[in-house]
Amino acid sequence: MDQTASTGDFLKVYTKCVNFAAVKHRNQRRLDTDETPYINHPIGVAYILTDAGITDLEVLQAVILHDTVEDTDATFEEIESLFGTNVCSIVREVTDDKSLPKQERKRLQIERASGKSHQAKLVKLADKIYNLRDLQRCKPKNWTDDRCREYFCWAKKVCDNLKGTNNTLESILDDIFRQENVN
Repeated sequence: MDQTASTGDFLKVYTKCVNFAAVKHRNQRRLDTDETPYINHPIGVAYILTDAGITDLEVLQAVILHDTVEDTDATFEEIESLFGTNVCSIVREVTDDKSLPKQERKRLQIERASGKSHQAKLVKLADKIYNLRDLQRCKPKNWTDDRCREYFCWAKKVCDNLKGTNNTLESILDDIFRQENVN
């Protein structure tokens, strides 16, 4: 297959993911004061990965889809049938079980971070970067300064268990944690 065909195939598959996520997240908004359309989040997380030199199509598909099962009516079966077993596996690794209490989900993210696949770790690191930058930009509605601080401290524990995955992403996170005085 020539380079043009493979680039075309890449773009078609990637755009299919973006479209799927946009449809699934169409009525959702972020909790920031601007009520940013939710789809900006997975697209922004994907940009963080591509800016760090990540070109793995499965990772880029998974990052676009990473919140669809957790936050919409999408299912793992649907993702697997549309995007394949490997993409579904990555999405499954980064999806919290919403049937569990919030504190348990947060505890499990810390505990399970180091055991994730390399691809899932990339998604997690970029997701944390986006969320932390967003938190630096503006406090979500109804969040106190203490809650923001708790989020930074919790995210640091998750990210500490993802060390050794990608120097560029980890360096960005180190800078954010330094800016926020989180050790």
